[in-house]
Amino acid sequence: MSEGEIRVVCGALVRDGEVLSVRRGPGGAAAFKWELPGGKVEDQEDDRVALARELAEELHLDVTVGAYLEEHVHRYPSVTVRLVAYACWDREEVKGPMLTEHTAARWLGREDLHGMDWAPADVPLLDSVAILLR
Repeated sequence: MSEGEIRVVCGALVRDGEVLSVRRGPGGAAAFKWELPGGKVEDQEDDRVALARELAEELHLDVTVGAYLEEHVHRYPSVTVRLVAYACWDREEVKGPMLTEHTAARWLGREDLHGMDWAPADVPLLDSVAILLR
């Protein structure tokens, strides 16, 4: 990871052939854009631990983080983000997510995936996510 780069993990949480997407709130370069849920990795924190923690904190979801999918470096005007995607699934049957920081959530099938107004950093990851929805 290069200097000044922020490491962010996101999860392709698949349930019944659909993936969870969440819409960001106001503020920042990607305000009100859709994204795969996740968040920043803390110093010395493992990616998978960080992703499980973020999904628990932000969406009250208890997940198992699985296989690495891919990563992409995106340069926003004020920050460079290395976005690392993992497949994940619920540990228990829940009706969630419960939104605490996002303005909306949608479960998307393969046919809906590319029709959303995604945060720019997430767009290059969508083909890898689509493979999970076959």
